[in-house]
Amino acid sequence: MRAKTEQREAARRLRAQGRTYDEIQAELGVSKSSISLWVRDLPAPRPSQERMRKASEARWGPLRRQREEERRATKAAAAAEIGPMSDDRLFLIGVALYWAEGCKDKPYDRREKATFINSDPGVVLVYLAWLRMLGVSEERWRLRVSIHESADVSGAEHFWSEVAGVPVERFQRATLKRHNPKTVRKNVDERYRGCLVVSVLSSAELYRRIEGWWIGIVDTQRRPHSGRV
Repeated sequence: MRAKTEQREAARRLRAQGRTYDEIQAELGVSKSSISLWVRDLPAPRPSQERMRKASEARWGPLRRQREEERRATKAAAAAEIGPMSDDRLFLIGVALYWAEGCKDKPYDRREKATFINSDPGVVLVYLAWLRMLGVSEERWRLRVSIHESADVSGAEHFWSEVAGVPVERFQRATLKRHNPKTVRKNVDERYRGCLVVSVLSSAELYRRIEGWWIGIVDTQRRPHSGRV
């Protein structure tokens, strides 16, 4: 009787601490029916954040892992479809990249200079390969990082130096974005590397050709397409 009384008191104490029937049973080694009888007048515990997380993981974890595997498989299959990159394909890709992300000339603001800015290392890598393919020597490149003033500027410069294959000593002084306390920034972890700005010296002629190439690409879509399904 004394042992039962001690188990009952222990069960009630554990229940008051928010423990579940399974947890009490695992600790005391008594049946759930006994536990239920001993603690039925006590309020059910509120689910803890950890318990809710485990329950969510048990229910949705397998589905999340399955979907992630499907994502990886789809991306891998799509990447394999690209095959070797010919100069013709790279040429068109580079023109489209510049027109999407590069600085553009306006009638009211003449900017006939090839300047490109992006935060995606892959995009920058392809753009620089395009410049090389066009014969724009690295001596004409001017690189600088544009980044928030609170970030690791030196780390970002070394990161982009590796992406571009250009010594960090050749980088111009970084452009720092001033802190606005009213802005809630999400890009604050160690993966934040800012943007790389790539300018080309004496590039007015290059810019005009880029704009002309883009006009030519657009014009092909305005012409009648015969024989297409």
